[in-house]
Amino acid sequence: MNPRAPVLVLQNLSSDGPAYLGRWLRDHHVAHRVLDTEAGDAYPQHIDGYGALALLGGAMSANDELPSLRQAEALILQAMARGIPVIGHCLGGQLMARALGASVTRSPAPEIGWQPLQVRNTPQAHEWFGAEASHTVMQWHYEAFGLPGGAQWLASSAACPHQAFSVGPHLAMQFHLEIDEAKLLSWVAEESVTWREAQAAHRSVQNATEILARRALHVGAHQRLADRIYRRWLAPTGLLDRVVVTM
Repeated sequence: MNPRAPVLVLQNLSSDGPAYLGRWLRDHHVAHRVLDTEAGDAYPQHIDGYGALALLGGAMSANDELPSLRQAEALILQAMARGIPVIGHCLGGQLMARALGASVTRSPAPEIGWQPLQVRNTPQAHEWFGAEASHTVMQWHYEAFGLPGGAQWLASSAACPHQAFSVGPHLAMQFHLEIDEAKLLSWVAEESVTWREAQAAHRSVQNATEILARRALHVGAHQRLADRIYRRWLAPTGLLDRVVVTM
């Protein structure tokens, strides 16, 4: 694996950029290329020349017949076949599940806002999430993934049981590990009818006031979890000068 090969970041919407992931890669001097399909960037046909793959979220369904989504799935499978580490955030995790043959369907309950995540008591889960039994993470989804065959189930929540799975060095997440304050502020400013209806129907859906009131309490711990997980993701690549995983 080429330690100088950049990370490829696939962005589905111009308003849904890498946020904390981008900052983390810059802070660790990891070369990366962000392709925004909504802005007209074409996803490559092959994963050749890249050292790792990250997939971001988006408001569309993973099941929508968009050529960019199907190409993202093709790149996921190419990367996995070559041992190039893949990480998926929300829609990105759903695309990983689909690529591996699992279904993406309506979530048992939508989740929006700061939600508790339970870490399963397995070596694989502890490797990614640390020894803590739970974390608070930022959720924003109406659909959810099933578990592909051979995947390790890592985390769950009361509203949506499949929150994370791994396949070797690859990690799929239902939540938004990449969130930062700027992205959060832009999201809560775009209140929709669907979001308002979900607030009335589900305890797992917070309103903008609740989300913003809790951000000071949770953002720091959320980014420390991101530090751990992103280090674990890139550990096999040689892209980091020194990989130390601590909590």
